[in-house]
Amino acid sequence: PLRADRSGFSYVALLIVIAIICLGATASVQLGAIAHRRQAEDELLFIGLQYKRAIRSYFEAAPPGAPAAAPTRLEDLLRDPRFPGVRRHIRQLYNDPLTGKLDWVLIRSSDGKGLLGVHSRSKETPIRIDNFQDEFFHFKGKTRYSDWVFVYGVVCSDQGCEIDRSASDLGGQ
Repeated sequence: PLRADRSGFSYVALLIVIAIICLGATASVQLGAIAHRRQAEDELLFIGLQYKRAIRSYFEAAPPGAPAAAPTRLEDLLRDPRFPGVRRHIRQLYNDPLTGKLDWVLIRSSDGKGLLGVHSRSKETPIRIDNFQDEFFHFKGKTRYSDWVFVYGVVCSDQGCEIDRSASDLGGQ
């Protein structure tokens, strides 16, 4: 009779240990997913800034005598068609780190021809909603990654952001 009691206790103890291990594994998977998403957010901020700077570089690199103009597509940032030689404004076209694809939403000038910026298609809720670097202060409180807009020629204040019409008008020239 004493052996049966001990084996029952061992079985219950084993079940408790397995339950604790499962809870620990679940918690570590959740922490890993959060860490992965934070890394994707950081990549999104880096890549978005690269596109914004490349578009600004494209505007500022107008050939002599030509008016400043926006690129018409992302590929123009890799090889500027306005110059006979290879002139790059970005090293490579980056995939959206949240979708894993080169499927950015393109922000166009008022005439629809010039490319002023990009943003992600992801409708997920960001982990970071505050404490952004100065250049991204306007992302504070945004509820979707698609609200993180990286655009050249935007004027931002505490009330919000709007496209600078003078930059928007340059897109079609």
